[in-house]
Amino acid sequence: MSAKTLIIVPTLNEARHIGPLLDALLVEAEALDARIVVADGSSSDGTPGIVAGKAATAPRIALIHNPRRIQSAAINLAVASFGAGMDYLIRIDAHGSYPGDYCRTLVAEAEERGVGSVVVPMTTEGHAAFQRAVATAQNSPIGTGGSAHRTGKAAGPVDHGHHALMRVAAFRAVGGYDESFRFNEDAELDYRLRQAGNVIWLTDRTGMIYCPRDTMAGLFRQYFGYGGGRAANIIKHRMRPRLRQMAPLAILPVVLLAGLSIWHWAFLVPLALWGIGCIALGVHAARKYYPQYGMPMWLSPLVGWAAMIMHFAWSSGFWLHVLQRPFRREAV
Repeated sequence: MSAKTLIIVPTLNEARHIGPLLDALLVEAEALDARIVVADGSSSDGTPGIVAGKAATAPRIALIHNPRRIQSAAINLAVASFGAGMDYLIRIDAHGSYPGDYCRTLVAEAEERGVGSVVVPMTTEGHAAFQRAVATAQNSPIGTGGSAHRTGKAAGPVDHGHHALMRVAAFRAVGGYDESFRFNEDAELDYRLRQAGNVIWLTDRTGMIYCPRDTMAGLFRQYFGYGGGRAANIIKHRMRPRLRQMAPLAILPVVLLAGLSIWHWAFLVPLALWGIGCIALGVHAARKYYPQYGMPMWLSPLVGWAAMIMHFAWSSGFWLHVLQRPFRREAV
């Protein structure tokens, strides 16, 4: 393949994963004649040392410091430093798992389709009981609302997907990632790419596996950030949210409404219906996807509980961002 490719790996405390990941990516880089750039956000667990050791014997690997720490800044910095003359950039998450020909398949798809971006299906896999419950929820409509890149729908143009490959020219033309977004930066960039006339193509020729949060607190923080990021995206671009995005907005009001139950039990009804619905759909998801995602049936109600955390956190993050906006000082 003649296309010049930049493989970018943002890292922050990824010492457990970065060594084997770089070994696998070097095989791809040799086949593609690609450069691998690790943009590290001040890791404290030895990640930079591991990368530096690999780079000492593999000139294709470069290590740069990402002072802003966040992933969007890492990609922007890597493209600014090494993007000259490159045709494609491939974004790799250090804690994900990928097929051995992942990068080569992405480049082949981009060359064949002539699109601005190729996104991939993302399957979530857990290990401990709660992780498996989260994975089952995230791989089913109860946790994703039917996102194309989460539910394994057929290949084709999409509004948004898990970022994998982008044409460097298209990325630069729209200004790269908006670094004011700590969450939902990929969907925000996808909007600008589509507005500029680029096609975002969901491939069915490859995909990645993601390991979810393993604690309830971690899951809440993640989805709280997602909700705030979605609100920022909608406000910035004056977008109309889709139905699957609007439905969770009711959850925080429903929970707050339950506080009025001290005056009448009827205020608890919406909360009860939501809870019962989530548990029922969670059990259904566990039955449908077991044993694909390894969720023991006796733990199936935990899928609904994980979904409830996701819904409530997303709704809370969204509404807090909206309510704080009048008091937020705009960046100059």
